[in-house]
Amino acid sequence: MVSMVADEKAQPQLLSKKAACNSHGQDSSYFLGWEEYEKNPYDPVSNPGGIIQMGLAENQLSFDLLESWLEANPDALGLRRGGASVFRELALFQDYHGMPAFKNALARFMSEQRGYRVAFDPSNIVLTAGATSANEALMFCLADHGDAFLIPTPYYPGFDRDLKWRTGAEIVPVHCTSANGFRLTRAALDDAFRRAQKRRLRVKGVLITNPSNPLGTTSPRADLEMLLDFVAAKGIHLVSDEIYSGTAFAAPGFVSVLEVLAARGASNAPDADLSERVHIVYSLSKDLGLPGFRVGAIYSSNAGVVSAATKMSSFGLVSSQTQHLLASLLGDREFTRKYIAENTRRIKERRDQLVEGLRGIGIECLESNAGLFCWVRMGSLMTSQSFEGEMELWKKVVFEVGLNISPGSSCHCREPGWFRVCFANMSAKTLDVALQRLADFAEANGSGKGGAAPARRPLAGGPARTMSCPVGRFSWANRLTPGSADRKAER
Repeated sequence: MVSMVADEKAQPQLLSKKAACNSHGQDSSYFLGWEEYEKNPYDPVSNPGGIIQMGLAENQLSFDLLESWLEANPDALGLRRGGASVFRELALFQDYHGMPAFKNALARFMSEQRGYRVAFDPSNIVLTAGATSANEALMFCLADHGDAFLIPTPYYPGFDRDLKWRTGAEIVPVHCTSANGFRLTRAALDDAFRRAQKRRLRVKGVLITNPSNPLGTTSPRADLEMLLDFVAAKGIHLVSDEIYSGTAFAAPGFVSVLEVLAARGASNAPDADLSERVHIVYSLSKDLGLPGFRVGAIYSSNAGVVSAATKMSSFGLVSSQTQHLLASLLGDREFTRKYIAENTRRIKERRDQLVEGLRGIGIECLESNAGLFCWVRMGSLMTSQSFEGEMELWKKVVFEVGLNISPGSSCHCREPGWFRVCFANMSAKTLDVALQRLADFAEANGSGKGGAAPARRPLAGGPARTMSCPVGRFSWANRLTPGSADRKAER
């Protein structure tokens, strides 16, 4: 008889603990909504009953402007300079500090977006493979394993992955509320700092998104002043993720923290070293709509941060071919000026289409002035004003209505009923289809304006099916509430 003892022994761990752990955040409703969309993507011709992707903050509104520029500038795409091939030059190893022509053009473009109220020094720019890489590199530079960053809620769900997964850093939420439009307050910052201390976490800094993802609002100058006061008093860092800086389409407009910092520096001697603790993250993914190009940047006046982040950038370089192309595009000042103006006009137009359509259904949005999404209050469609009710509605919207939107709980919002709804990654006709589907759902559930949604003209491409929601598959959803997540983390 053959012994089975060897087979009964525990199998060796083939993966590392990091690879096997479940701290990536991939089981968030934010990511799982994407998975469902990818299984059944909407197409007006081939799959009119598919899921419409409204959970992806992608800017597809101005591709025609970029394509027209490429047609008029074939050398940039053809790897030529002055008609001569630069293929061999670009194919060889490049310094991971980045190509000077591209860094100079990027620095000028970032200044242009801020009305030249801020001047960027190319030597303080570190190129990275997108903003994801930039944020993670900054965490490696500023925080040790177990150190914490404070982040105002609601915040971009991907931060749980980008900032924590490989670095071992912790996130302590700064709880903001709808009572003041989710604006950051000193009281909320102080509360988060105390909670971090109670957990014996060393707070190394605050990270904000300005304009905010998911709120679609810019940070008022007064709030930035207050935030600088806070980090100055605590002796900690401030990271301002400004990847949506070129999307602000209405007053009060976008103000970079560097602009506020420069004004303070001229009159406030104690802030002399504060400039070395303020860092900017930027990317061309949102303003130019080029997430596939993987172009991000860290901007810092701290020589130590720039040096360390540059070394880390060797693990996620921007290709020399991409830098060559974008150096030419961003170097065309007439084009970038016209592009910024037209792009923001189109963003506002599409945002207004969404807001007006939702208002006709009886659904309101937080007043916004930037970004590629709206922060939408959908409590009127929920069977109960709870996070369980929010998850129930989210599953119905994904599986029955055929729209992938992001529930507020995935953004760590403490108030149930809020959803992030993206509008810039689709045509106006597709957005009409999405609004019609939601109107039909609201009417069927008696939750529209005045008890029922107003009559709307019939649109082609409505959902061709009603799918039963696989509750078992999404049993995790009932656990994804900010309250329970915070309690678990703060024990």
